[in-house]
Amino acid sequence: MADTKIDFLYLSEPDMVKAGVKDMKECVETMEDMLVLLKKGDYVMGGENHNSHGCMVTFPDDPKFPGMPKNDLERRFMAMPAYIGGKYQMAGCKWYGSNIENKKKGLPRSILMFILSDKDTGAPVAIMSANLLSSYRTGAIPGVGSKNLARKDSETVAIFGPGVMGRTSLAAFVATNPKLHKLKIKGRGQKSIDSFIAYVKKEYPQFDEITVCETEEEAVRDSDIISFTTVVTSSDDYSCYETYPHIKGEWVKKGAFISMPSAALFDDDFLINKAKLVVDNSGLYEAWAAEYPYPTYPKMGIIGCEFMDLIHDKKIARDDMVDIADIVTGVKPGRQSEDDIYVYSVGGMPVEDVAWGTMVYRNAVKLGIGTKLNLWDTPEMA
Repeated sequence: MADTKIDFLYLSEPDMVKAGVKDMKECVETMEDMLVLLKKGDYVMGGENHNSHGCMVTFPDDPKFPGMPKNDLERRFMAMPAYIGGKYQMAGCKWYGSNIENKKKGLPRSILMFILSDKDTGAPVAIMSANLLSSYRTGAIPGVGSKNLARKDSETVAIFGPGVMGRTSLAAFVATNPKLHKLKIKGRGQKSIDSFIAYVKKEYPQFDEITVCETEEEAVRDSDIISFTTVVTSSDDYSCYETYPHIKGEWVKKGAFISMPSAALFDDDFLINKAKLVVDNSGLYEAWAAEYPYPTYPKMGIIGCEFMDLIHDKKIARDDMVDIADIVTGVKPGRQSEDDIYVYSVGGMPVEDVAWGTMVYRNAVKLGIGTKLNLWDTPEMA
């Protein structure tokens, strides 16, 4: 008789920490391997081209039913499913709700859970707390960029947006660029800036020079690595650009690496003629361009969407947008001059959660971490 019993592992946030979710060096290596798998095609995400970021539920500006939430900044629910092959051979889905008002309650803006599933039966393998999982895999993608594109002698990093993504991006830069010792911070609130400085002093004492910048220009000038992790608004027109940091190309140091999990506004001449344009996965931006037609950048606030808008306007060619995996594998050249400036787009993909979630899960099993839960011994309806 077939064994129909299904157990799965529950991993709380403390369990995830014990299982190594914050091991940034290992996370960067996992994300680099995952991005190469993406380029080979050994994965599936949602949408018609299998590259969709996920399915999002937003709310109306003026709900007509009692109890229905009202649209607001970062007010949404989202499901992000994916499968990835290679050494992972897992499917999974991240589910989260987001509300900026959570901050007033001492909660994260978004509260995330992740389910890891057997690729064949669909049975749950693990259900895990996913705030740290998501934060570290998101930070590690910039780390893949800085490992392969930043100058090896980089000393100064500028962080726009000293929040959670700023922290994990910095962790990845430190893991891949050991000569960093100068930090610039550009934030909007003193509380977040002070908290970020305290975090850096505790976790990364190698930063012997920390500067809080009053202007975008001060933060950008003379920085080797520049990271944008600011919260911006979106719109169907260009009105949201008022919330984007405005950066002049003349401020950017020759040889700089610009990491962009969030938005900034550059002049076209800088992007077209002065910078090399790299993305985490070009298929993701092609999916967004189909789901959110031109102009896509104001709707999504990820610089790769601006690259797609420039392609739409015939201001750059499709080949001008390069996948990081092609540079990792040597299909396309990486840095050819110490003066090369790179703008690197980080969109966020559910395959990242599946890959890093799988590695953390396997480590938890190896170390005996987590709580085993039973789904059923014998299903009532089969």
